[in-house]
Amino acid sequence: MDDEARGIDPGPARAQAPSSHRRWPPSVARHSGAPDRRTYAALDLGTNNCRLLVARPTADSFRVIDAFSRIIRLGEGVSLSGLLSEAAIARAVDALRVCRDKMLNRGVTRARLIATEACRAAANGAVFLARVRQDVGIDLEVVDRETEAMLAATGCTPLMDPRVSNVLLFDIGGGSSELVRLGRSAPAEGGPPVPKIRAWASLPVGVVTLAERHGGVTVDRALFETMVAEVAVFVQRFAAEHGGTEADMHMLGTSGTVTTICGVHLGLRRYDRRQVDGCWMNDGEVTTVLEQLLAMSYEERVANACIGRERADLVLAGCAILEAIRRTFPCARLRIADRGLREGMLVQMMRDDGVWHES
Repeated sequence: MDDEARGIDPGPARAQAPSSHRRWPPSVARHSGAPDRRTYAALDLGTNNCRLLVARPTADSFRVIDAFSRIIRLGEGVSLSGLLSEAAIARAVDALRVCRDKMLNRGVTRARLIATEACRAAANGAVFLARVRQDVGIDLEVVDRETEAMLAATGCTPLMDPRVSNVLLFDIGGGSSELVRLGRSAPAEGGPPVPKIRAWASLPVGVVTLAERHGGVTVDRALFETMVAEVAVFVQRFAAEHGGTEADMHMLGTSGTVTTICGVHLGLRRYDRRQVDGCWMNDGEVTTVLEQLLAMSYEERVANACIGRERADLVLAGCAILEAIRRTFPCARLRIADRGLREGMLVQMMRDDGVWHES
C-alpha cells in the first residue's frame, strides 16, 4: 500500500515474524504434498470472536472443507483495565484447542494464525501468546492494522460490483473498525481478483469497546446518538482526508453487525450464510432494520434468532458505528459480506504459493 493511502491510525509495527516465515506444523515444508492435496487454514482471533477456515484450492478459488466460529470476548474489559482477563484467556485457549484439533484432523499443510486488536492493546498480550504456545502448541501472529485492512479487502473484493469504480469497505470489529476505499479491482492471472486499495484507516472503536463505554443492554435514542457522534469524529476525519461519496459508489460491509442486520431484514428463523453473504440492501431497508433494533428491548434482542444472547448487548453499538459511516458516506446500496480476514489469508497464501498457475 502506498504511503499516501495510509489512514489515520496505522498502529504499531508487527511484533512477530512475517507469515511467510511461519509453518504449520513447524516440521512440514511450505509446499508439502501434491498441489491438489495442499490443505490451508486461516485463523482469526479477534476481540470478540475466534474463527477458523480450512480449505483446499480449486481451479480459480478454494473450497472450504471445515470451519469453526465461537464468540469468546477475548477483549472483554481491556478498554477499562488494559489487561486480558483470566476468564477471557481461558475461553480463548479452549477455542484455540478446538481449532488446533481441526487443523490436525484435516491434515493442514500451511496456515496463517493471526490475532488482532485485543492482543495489540492488552499489556499482557505477550504473556497470553506465550501461554497459547505452551498450552495449545500454536504460534499466533499479531498483525498490525494495515495488514488487517488489506486482508479484509482481499477477502471481500469478489463481492464488489464490477460495474462501479468506487467502493467503501468497512469491517466493524470488536476492538477496532477498518475503513477501506477500493477502486475497480485488478484482474488476476488465476484466482480471485486483486483489490485496488486507494485509502484505508483503522478507527479505535469497536462493538466491545463502545458497548463497555456506553452500555449495551438498555440503549435509548439519546444514548445511541451519543455513540454515533463519538464514532463520527473518526469517520469524518477519514472522509476529509480521502474524499466523500462518489456517484457510482456502493458500500461493502463485513462484520457480525451487518450480517445480523441482514438476517433480521430477511426474517431468518435461523442464520443462514448462504442467504446473507452477497445480499444487497438499499438505504431504506438498512434504516428500517436499525429502527427495528432500536425499538427492541434487550430481552427481544436475545430472543431474535439472528442476534441471540451473545450479541444482544453488542448489536446496537455496532449499529451506531454503521450509522456514523452511513451519515458520512450516504450510499444507495450496501452489500453484505459474510467473509473477510480468513478468506483474505487463504487467498494470499494460495497466491503466494502459485497454486492457480499450476497445471
